Amino acid sequence: MAKNSKPDKESQPKSGLRTDTAAFEDALKQSALQGVKYILRLYVTGSSVRSLRAVHNLKRLCEEHLPDYDLQIIDIYEDPLAAREEQIIAAPTLVKKLPKPLRRFVGDLSDTQKLLIGLDIYQQPETRST
Repeated sequence: MAKNSKPDKESQPKSGLRTDTAAFEDALKQSALQGVKYILRLYVTGSSVRSLRAVHNLKRLCEEHLPDYDLQIIDIYEDPLAAREEQIIAAPTLVKKLPKPLRRFVGDLSDTQKLLIGLDIYQQPETRST
């Protein structure tokens, strides 16, 4: 008589399964980002420490995670009308114009994980409830 065809827990790989799943999800994310152009505007206040930090953090994030993007940095001291039209009340502020939905991020953009989730580049990790 044949044994039950269900694999038991001991025969399943323990370490490779999570790695393979993560690699597959990363590949899906990368293919989803192909053909998507991010249009970003960063509103800063001159060359203040927070503004320079935001520019540095955003450029690093874009180079590492976005295959195609258009980044415009707007100094609200030089172009106050642009800030008024976009209703910018704090700086630095990042505005994601495309892809939709429009999103805003205020601060020096140092929390990379929160920014990646907010830009819809990575999904928020699921928390396990036990």
